[in-house]
Amino acid sequence: MFRLFTIISIALFTIGCKAQEHTSSDVTTYYFIRHAEKDRTKPTEDNPHLTAKGHERAQNWDTVLQHIAFDAVYATDYYRTKETGQPIADRNKLDIITYTTEHYFDENFKAATKGKTVLVVGHSNTSPEFVNAILGTKKYDHMDDDNNGNLYIVTLNNGNAIDRLLRIN
Repeated sequence: MFRLFTIISIALFTIGCKAQEHTSSDVTTYYFIRHAEKDRTKPTEDNPHLTAKGHERAQNWDTVLQHIAFDAVYATDYYRTKETGQPIADRNKLDIITYTTEHYFDENFKAATKGKTVLVVGHSNTSPEFVNAILGTKKYDHMDDDNNGNLYIVTLNNGNAIDRLLRIN
C-alpha cells in the first residue's frame, strides 16, 4: 500500500510541477475527490462524520497530494466532505470554502478560481457532475457507493480542458 502511495505521489508531483511551470494566470487546475468513508451506523443520519477508516483515507489523500500547493479547498457543507479536505487545507494553511451543488462551474466559481490550483471535495454524484460541467460534456458517470478513491484532475489552459481520472484505492 505504501509503495502504491509513493508511486502515485511521484506521478502527481510530476503533474503538479508541469502544471506549475505555466506562469500564465490562465492555467487553472482542479482536483476532485469524493469524501472518505462516512459513518453508516445510523442510516437516517444525513450529515454523518467520517469513520476511523475515513479519517485514515483523508490523511492518505494529504499524503498523495502532498506535493501540490493548493490555493483553495472547497467542500460541500457536510461533515464528511469538510473532514476529508481538512488535512489538505491545514497543510496549505487554508480555510475550507463551502460550495453548493445547485450551479456547477458558474461565473462566480470560475472567477474565484481562475489561475489557481483547487481541491474540490464532493460526493459520489457531485464530483463527476462537477467535472462534466467543466468539460461541457457528460464524460463521467456517478461513482459507485463504495468508491472513495477516484481522483479527477482537470486543467484549463486558454479555454482548453485536459482531464485525467486516477483510481486510488
